[in-house]
Amino acid sequence: IFNNSIKKYLKKDGDKLNIQFKKGVLELCVLSMLEREVCYGYELVNEISKSISISEGTIYPLLRRLKSEELVTTYLQESQEGPPRKYYKLTELGRKKEEELKKEWFTFVKDVNNFLKGSEKNE
Repeated sequence: IFNNSIKKYLKKDGDKLNIQFKKGVLELCVLSMLEREVCYGYELVNEISKSISISEGTIYPLLRRLKSEELVTTYLQESQEGPPRKYYKLTELGRKKEEELKKEWFTFVKDVNNFLKGSEKNE
């Protein structure tokens, strides 16, 4: 989803604007990952945090909201490494939402890039 410059920017910590960017794209990242495969919560945190600096405390409230909005379903599966894991699976509504958010994201990035290129011409 992200090009390298966006990944690099979102990895930085401590910037209030950066936090708002993360919150804005985190739902898209979670839905996009679940569109590719069924995952358990820690797996989502681990994978997404490779590109964006996030914590479990950020992901789990989002997952609860996605479930309440019927964008994901959950099921428990036994684990050899400990207690059963709660897996998250995208619903059909979740797939539609992921596609919609992805289109919005790409349009937004294109529009911002075009704006910034125009700003450079004026300097």
